Amino acid sequence: MQTSQHYINSFYLQREVVLDTYFSGVSPTVLLLVNDGQELAGMLDKIPAGVLIAGIHAGVQRRAEYGTAGILDYQGQGALAENYTRFILRELLPFLQQQYPDMPIRQRAFAGFSLGGLSALDIAWRYPEIFQLAGVFSGALWWRSRPLGEGYDDNKHRIMHQLIRNGHRHPGQQFFFECGTADETADRNQNGVIDSIDDTRDLIKELLGKGYKPDKEVFYLEIPGGRHDTATWKIAMDLFLQLPFFY
Repeated sequence: MQTSQHYINSFYLQREVVLDTYFSGVSPTVLLLVNDGQELAGMLDKIPAGVLIAGIHAGVQRRAEYGTAGILDYQGQGALAENYTRFILRELLPFLQQQYPDMPIRQRAFAGFSLGGLSALDIAWRYPEIFQLAGVFSGALWWRSRPLGEGYDDNKHRIMHQLIRNGHRHPGQQFFFECGTADETADRNQNGVIDSIDDTRDLIKELLGKGYKPDKEVFYLEIPGGRHDTATWKIAMDLFLQLPFFY
């Protein structure tokens, strides 16, 4: 496996972005971007031949840069998510093309962990012509426009769910979701299922309602005892990279 570290001075984020790249040495045809790319260190024992992985390190304003572009959560988080999207499309992708001009990239995937997973899904959903696969590991799919309490409604106030419900099917796009049964302990509706699993299953229902096919276009991995940590995400990443998309 070949690894390199790069630095991008981003106009849109007004910071230097650290980027780690990994590939097998075979000329890649698939690009995988990963939010919270600093978590990849030690996670990738082996990657498929023909895949270039670019791990984007999070910055100190992670909760501002990650989120749903143009739609803040109820705490005002995600204010720089549109800028982050512009960084990905207008700075990062051209940078990678410049750095690796001999790599004939034909497919692109975007993945992330926790809030980074939400960000990856939001960008992939908005730009299906660029990203054909989204990978969401312990995704922060609780992201909501209203705080819990009186007046809160899962069906109205979870932002990513609403974006998908109000959108349409993108032919050829695929989705991978992972949750661990010990991801958290919160259970806001007291149904005996932790919120991260409830939120993920409900989002999958939205995708299936758009006509996406289970186990062909939407993949779900639930890891017994899996936690909100890199050890669990490593297990999930190993399986994620076995999807036919990467071969």
